Amino acid sequence: MWDFRDDVTPSGRGLVGYEVEAIDGHIGTVDEDSDEAGNAFIVVDTGHWIFGRKRLLPAGAVRQVDEAGRKVWVGLTKDQIERGPDFEDAHRQRVDDESYSFYGQHIV
Repeated sequence: MWDFRDDVTPSGRGLVGYEVEAIDGHIGTVDEDSDEAGNAFIVVDTGHWIFGRKRLLPAGAVRQVDEAGRKVWVGLTKDQIERGPDFEDAHRQRVDDESYSFYGQHIV
């Protein structure tokens, strides 16, 4: 879950600035990303959608990347993202148990 899927290979330039599409529509933009093995994630800035929150999403949630259109599709609904964990500085070092627990219920 905390690695990009084999069929999703973002370029070495990363995904920062890409628009993020949830299953049920636009949710925000990628504010930060990591491709570190076992700790890969994207941070979605939800802007006005969830009052400016930044949500941590595991890289395994990314279903498709359109580099030309600068868009990322994730396999989560807006509601799942809204209920997900906020991004915190500590996540840059290692994703916490709470985040593992939350996404373990939603990503297969």
